[in-house]
This record gives sequence, C-alpha cells and structure tokens, in this order.
Amino acid sequence: MRIIKQREIVEDDWQHVEDGAPLPEGKIIVTLSRWKAEREALIGRRNSGLGIRLASSEHADDIAADLDNFEVVALNFPIFRDGRAYTTARLLRDRYGYKGELRATGDVLRDQIFFMHRVGFDAFEVRGDRSIEDALKAFDDFKVTYQPSADEGQPLWRRRG
Repeated sequence: MRIIKQREIVEDDWQHVEDGAPLPEGKIIVTLSRWKAEREALIGRRNSGLGIRLASSEHADDIAADLDNFEVVALNFPIFRDGRAYTTARLLRDRYGYKGELRATGDVLRDQIFFMHRVGFDAFEVRGDRSIEDALKAFDDFKVTYQPSADEGQPLWRRRG
C-alpha cells in the first residue's frame, strides 16, 4: 500500500494488526485494546517497529505515559464528518510532545489533508477509492495560514514583524 509521508508518496512497510490476529514479523500497528491486553509482550517487539491505532472515541490520555514505545500513532477518522482525531493529534504534539509519526487513517480525503497537517499529522493513508497523487496536491491548496497550530506556533500578525 502507498501512503503520503512527509509530503511524499511512499510504500508503507507497516502492517495494521487486528485484535486476536497472530502478530506478524516486521513493523506492526496494534489497537489500544490489544496494547492494554498484551503490553509487556509488545514492548519486547519495540525494536522491530511498534505503533498504536486509536479509534476516534479513544483519547491521547490513554497512551500518554507510553508514547516512548511507539514509532507511529495512527488516528482513525471513521467518517469524513468525525473530527475528534484532529483534537487528539494536536494534544499529542503540543501537550505530550510526541515526535514520532502521526498517521491519519480511515476516511482520509484530499479536502482534509492540509488541515490534518496543520494539527500535526505527517502521514496519511488516503481512502482507497481516491487518487493519492491528487491528495498530495492538498499541501499546496493554501500558502498563508493565519492561526497558530502545530505546524506554525505564531499567528500571522506576529510573523509579519
């Protein structure tokens, strides 16, 4: 599968692993419930690549103490109009200082990517029925931002000096 990462289209070498499924070799992304149930065993795999996926109903507080264990935090957008993951992303970047990959999954569309990037996402699993090449162009939709966010800490009026 191809994803957008750091504003480039790349082959994804991470595997999403569902609850109860056998753990494959290589880099894996597990659910929060699996992390809670198998935490000690999963920590042992940390050097192979470990990520966690949060549903939109789960919170940054649920993983804040464990963030050092994850190379990837994937936040799910179950439907276009569910924006709770925007808040979670901003909290992970600003309040908890998460520096690893922050990935948008689920119903990820071109219209959202610029705004997702503003709150801290740096990787995007674009919905399968959409063009990833077209989605990449979303970063060029706007040239100027007014408000501070995870990608720019100061409002425009302070930057104009």
